[in-house]
Amino acid sequence: MSINVLVVDDSSVMRSMIIKTLDMTGMALGEIHEASDGQHGLDMLEKHWVDLVLADVNMPGMNGQEMIENIRANPHWEALPIIVVSTEGSATRIEALRQLGARFIHKPFNPTQIREMIREMTGVSYGQSI
Repeated sequence: MSINVLVVDDSSVMRSMIIKTLDMTGMALGEIHEASDGQHGLDMLEKHWVDLVLADVNMPGMNGQEMIENIRANPHWEALPIIVVSTEGSATRIEALRQLGARFIHKPFNPTQIREMIREMTGVSYGQSI
C-alpha cells in the first residue's frame, strides 16, 4: 500500500513542483490529488482517501489555515497529517498552524526535507508504504 497525497496550492506550477519533489523522495506514492484552494481541497477529501495533505497557506477563497481548521473540526479527518509548504514568514501564523497540528516547510524546499517530515509524521521510510 502506498501514500495517497492531496496537494493544495493556488499555483499549478507549484503543485507540479511539489508532486515532482514527492516523486524524488523515493517513497511509495499512490494517488496524488490536486486542489487550487482550501474549499476545493475539502471537496477532494470528501471524494478520495488521502493519507497526507501538503498545502499552501496564502490562497484566494478559502486559505490554507481555514482549510486546516475545517479538517480538524471533522472527526473523519482530525488526525490527518498536514504539512504546510509556504513562503509564510509570520511567526504568529506559523505558530497558529502548528497549534492546529500542521508541520511547516518553507519554500523553497528539497526532497530530503519533505521525505524526513513525512517519515516523522507517518512513520513511513524511504521505499516503504503504509
